[in-house]
Amino acid sequence: MTLDFGRPAAPADSARPARPRLHYVDNLRIALTALVVLHHTAVTYGNIPAWYYTEPAKDGSGLVLDAFVVVNQAFFMGFFFMIAGYFTPASYDRKGTGPFLRDRLKRLGIPLLAFLLLIRPLTGLDGYFHLKSVFAERGDALPYWVYYLASWDAGPLWFVEVLLVFALLYALVRRRGARRDLLSPGAALDGRPAPRPLRPRAIVLFTLALALGTYGWRILVPAGTYVPFLGLPTPSYAVQYGSFFVLGVLAHRRGWPQSLSRRTGRVGFAVASVATLAYLPVLATAKAGATDGHGTWQSLAAAAWESTFAVGVVLGLTVLFRERLNRQGRTAAFLSRHAFGVYVLHAPVLVGLGLAFRWWHAPAVAKFALVAALALPLCWVVAYVVRRIPRVDRVL
Repeated sequence: MTLDFGRPAAPADSARPARPRLHYVDNLRIALTALVVLHHTAVTYGNIPAWYYTEPAKDGSGLVLDAFVVVNQAFFMGFFFMIAGYFTPASYDRKGTGPFLRDRLKRLGIPLLAFLLLIRPLTGLDGYFHLKSVFAERGDALPYWVYYLASWDAGPLWFVEVLLVFALLYALVRRRGARRDLLSPGAALDGRPAPRPLRPRAIVLFTLALALGTYGWRILVPAGTYVPFLGLPTPSYAVQYGSFFVLGVLAHRRGWPQSLSRRTGRVGFAVASVATLAYLPVLATAKAGATDGHGTWQSLAAAAWESTFAVGVVLGLTVLFRERLNRQGRTAAFLSRHAFGVYVLHAPVLVGLGLAFRWWHAPAVAKFALVAALALPLCWVVAYVVRRIPRVDRVL
C-alpha cells in the first residue's frame, strides 16, 4: 500500500488471506485526480489567481469557473485525505512503526523533494522572467536563487507535506497506545475491518462538529490566508482535512464504506444539493470577504454549507462508485496506476499548455475547455513516460 492517494497493494505477509482489491476506491482516485487537473485549469482562466500561470477572465464566463473551483474545493481534497486515512491502519499493521515511517518518507518525501528541486523551478520560470523584467525596468537585478527562495513553497505537493505530518502523528498515536489505540477499535486480528454500520445520528453530529470547528478555526485563520514557506493554499480547510483523515482511519477499522446503504448515498447527494440551494442567497448578498471568516454569521453559513456539502457528496460518491463503478478494465487500471504521478507532474503540463495558447483570445470557459481536453490525456501520458524511468515507479 502507498499513502500517496491510498493505493492498496498486496499484503507483505503471504500467510494472511489476500483482501480483495477495492476497485471503486481506485476509480474514485482517478476521478479525484482528474478534478485536480480541472481545478487548476479553472484557476488558470478564472478570477482566482492562485496558480503558476493565470489569465484572469475578461468575460462573465469566468464566474462559472470560479463557481466550479469553490464547489470543488469544498470536498475534493478532504476526500483525498479520507482515502489516504482509510489505508493507513493496514499499512501500519503490516510494517510496524519504523518501516511504516520509512515507507512514508520514501513514497511521499522523494516526490516532494523532486517537485521542489526539479519540477517547481521549471514550472515557475515564466513568473520569474516576468518579475525579472519588472526589476530590470527599475534598474535592479533579480537572481533566480533569490526569486526561488522568496517564492518557496510546495505548490500542489502541499498535500504530500500534510500527509507526511499525518503519518507521523498516526504512528505516534499508535506507538503510544499500542493495540489499545483509540483509532483502532473493532479491528479483527487479521487486520480486516469489523463491520459496524454508520448511524445517521453520527453523520449529523460529525457534520455539525465539522461546521462549528471550521467556523471557529476561521476566526483565527480566515480563508485566503497564506502560510509562508509551507505555502499551504487552503489552511482554512485544516479542520476538514484533519477530521476526514481520522474519519478514513475509523472507516477502515469499522468497515463503514461497505456498510453504507444505497439510501444513504441518495440522501447524501440530496442533502448536499439542498444545502447548496440554501446557501446561494447568502453567497449572492454577502459583502466581499464576509464569508471568509472573522466570526461573521456569513462565515458560519459558509462553514455549514461546506461541511454539509462535503459530507453529503463523499457519502454519495462512495456509494455510487461502490455500486456502479466497482470494476476495472485495462484502461481504468492504467489510469489508476498512474494517478499519483499525474498529481505530482500536472503543474508543468498545465503551465506549458497555458503558455502555448496564450495567443488565443477567447472566452474564459472556451480556453478552459480546450486546455482541459488536452491536459487530461497529456498528464497521464507524461506520468506514464516518467514512471518508465528505472526505479521511479517505486515512488510514483
